[in-house]
Amino acid sequence: MAIIALKAWYLDGYEPIAEIDQRPHDLRLSKKSLLKSGLRADFLDDAAEVKASSWYRRYLEGELVEYYVEGSGGYGIANIDLISQEIYFTKRDVAAYLEPTILVSGAVNGEDWGAIAKEYLGTIEKQLRVPVTVIESPRLADNVHRLTQTLARQIRQCLVFVADTTTLTTVGTDPGLLMPSPQVVLELGYGLAVKPADQILVLDSRPADSPGVYPFDLPSYQLMRCPNPKDCKGKFGQALGNRLQQLRVLN
Repeated sequence: MAIIALKAWYLDGYEPIAEIDQRPHDLRLSKKSLLKSGLRADFLDDAAEVKASSWYRRYLEGELVEYYVEGSGGYGIANIDLISQEIYFTKRDVAAYLEPTILVSGAVNGEDWGAIAKEYLGTIEKQLRVPVTVIESPRLADNVHRLTQTLARQIRQCLVFVADTTTLTTVGTDPGLLMPSPQVVLELGYGLAVKPADQILVLDSRPADSPGVYPFDLPSYQLMRCPNPKDCKGKFGQALGNRLQQLRVLN
């Protein structure tokens, strides 16, 4: 029986999925079994070349090594046997499936986070593996917000989803419930349901002495409080940079 070789590409850093197969592959595989959560295969490359590769050294050091396998998707290497030339992958949602965008959901009359994000990207342009663009969710004139298929896809596929939950009003008293933009809340709710926590950044720039109870209980790494407008740009840029670094978008 003829061996059908699958190509596999090592994901050293962020690359959009559409660009990965434009460069030479890093491994050739002969699939043995495809499982729901993994893939067993023989690698057809010379074992000495595999042993000398940078990704194999990373694997020996205990780091996560990710691959995109032709026709099968994204995987992390779980185990390698150089003698039998067998390799076992586990299924992963690799960042390569994300689009190189930052989606900003801003409150009406709030801070212009989209402009701040663009300014920050300009300062790190030389560090970016690929150009990253900023898009903003639409704000309709009739104030009726719709989570369209296009917007839902943009939330799912963006590298980082930024939501400005700075409160616009207070409902009730003693002490009252702070209410953000309902449009932002709708988009954030969807984002929390479909995206990993480290791909979401929630912003709150209300004054420190604002009375009322903030409506979200989010971990500190996900919520950026910025009561002093002078500090907003720097803190926002640092938080955004941390997320891009985790996704290996920066060199």
